[in-house]
Amino acid sequence: MESRGMKTAKGVLQNDELSHYILETSVYPREPAPLKELRDATASHPRASLATAPDAAQLLGMLLKLIGAKKTIEIGVFTGYSLLLTALTIPEDGKIVAIDINRETYDQIGLPVIKKAGVEHKIDFIESDAVPVLDKLLENPENDGSFDFAYVDADKLNNWNYHERLMKLVKVGGLVVYDNTLCRGSVALPDELVPEPRKQRRQLAIEHNQSLAADPRIQISHASVGDGMMICRRII
Repeated sequence: MESRGMKTAKGVLQNDELSHYILETSVYPREPAPLKELRDATASHPRASLATAPDAAQLLGMLLKLIGAKKTIEIGVFTGYSLLLTALTIPEDGKIVAIDINRETYDQIGLPVIKKAGVEHKIDFIESDAVPVLDKLLENPENDGSFDFAYVDADKLNNWNYHERLMKLVKVGGLVVYDNTLCRGSVALPDELVPEPRKQRRQLAIEHNQSLAADPRIQISHASVGDGMMICRRII
């Protein structure tokens, strides 16, 4: 399947024609110009599939608007497609704490587009492992329940460490969204049919999904957009 800009291979839909239809009919026509520019700039990167899928980003944008998000956290940035989406969506005085262990790809590819879009002032980029940053935020009692929204698209080994901290930082009624929860559909496959390089990532996704489903602090919805997104609304 040919598609404009970023490849869509990370999605869980097995029908290329259906994926193409969704993107061309509902996603690309509504994609803001800065996002398209960044998607196109990311497409040539050898790890372009790490970026949030455009259809998933569209859902993120709607969620941000529905809850009136103003103060957010993003764990895992890469070139900054979802970060730019958030910056374009939240109010002019909104703020994003963006965390990634390496900002090189962001600086080279994403930041020039973000500056051009005029939303750099909304972003506080912290180059670090995420757990220490979240712990530092929690040292200030004023940060408890002060965030409206969090998006996690980083190393899956630490997902539950992130979750426990985000359950304190995000307010009751706020959202935490996890990406790659369906692991290209492999979560539903027998173990013997899963390629060896994907088995650990698949197992981590299965365990995290099960933990989220059992967490009484949240209401959940598992959306089959992109590579799967678990939407968690804090209720306690």
